[in-house]
Amino acid sequence: MAVDALDTRILRLLIEQPRTSVREYARILGVARGTLQARLDRLERDGVITGTGPALSPAALGHPVLAFVHLEVTQGHLDEVGDALAAVPEIIEVFSTTGGGDLLTRVVARDNGHLEDVIQQLIQLPGVVRTRTEVALRERVAHRVLPLVEAVGRAVGGAG
Repeated sequence: MAVDALDTRILRLLIEQPRTSVREYARILGVARGTLQARLDRLERDGVITGTGPALSPAALGHPVLAFVHLEVTQGHLDEVGDALAAVPEIIEVFSTTGGGDLLTRVVARDNGHLEDVIQQLIQLPGVVRTRTEVALRERVAHRVLPLVEAVGRAVGGAG
């Protein structure tokens, strides 16, 4: 999907001012509300905008420990293990990967003891052969997309 200069400006506003109204976005951008709404609808339809909810902090929800758990899975059981992982509330993301494991999970926990309990739960899932855990010590770069949006905008000769 091609993202042009106006799309880039829209996406920057959505990231920087997520609680602003569509009417106010249109005013800031100097475009008609209908034009802005059509652009937003297209960006959602094309999968560029994937959500509009608030970003939540697991740490503020009482789960300050973050770990990445790699799982090796018995061949042919990837979908079944993925479904089982979706039932564990402390798992906040799961990706299929190449390399040293089949699945990479992002796990949050109340403390190290709780993390161990979650890992033990994962090890017992049918189809899980082995796990390897890495505990995050400090976030160095928070999840972000704005620099990518700006780079894409520059590549199409637009926003900056």
